[in-house]
Amino acid sequence: ADPDVIDHASKELERTIKQMAGDIHNKYIDPPHTTDFAIMFLPFEGIYAEVVRRASLLEQLQRDYKVIVTGPTTLAAILNSLQMGFRTLAIQKRSSEVWRILGAVKKEFENFGGILEKAQKNLQTASNQIDDVIGKRTRAIQKKLKGVESLSNTEANLLLDTQNDFDEAEDADDEKNN
Repeated sequence: ADPDVIDHASKELERTIKQMAGDIHNKYIDPPHTTDFAIMFLPFEGIYAEVVRRASLLEQLQRDYKVIVTGPTTLAAILNSLQMGFRTLAIQKRSSEVWRILGAVKKEFENFGGILEKAQKNLQTASNQIDDVIGKRTRAIQKKLKGVESLSNTEANLLLDTQNDFDEAEDADDEKNN
């Protein structure tokens, strides 16, 4: 084989690959609408091996044109790597959303805790007041009524007409529960 012919063919291959990379870059790379890189598929393993053998050409394609060269044996591996990268990116975006939601839930839970604390204090105050009324007032009333004779339930109900009030209150409670 003639060295001049080989050298000429080699330079022509390099020029053609650069031209194709430029075409790919101009047609398909348009961030943010596309990725900031593209893939050039070389369908024959021999051509792919020849391009990869020239490290400076491979670097120039990636640096200047943002084009990754792949061949028949590496296409599946590159596509799988890209898929995993995009999945990882999607997971990272979703995890930041989850953290924001958790932050909002935490804040709401803190507010809820404050409201429950206030309600508990109010209930405790009411309970203390009821205890005060039951204790002191009941004893005071019983002390005053110590000398008074008690009537039977029937006589007390007839005199005070409280039985009807109790029956009406029980009927109202039954209606609420049903």
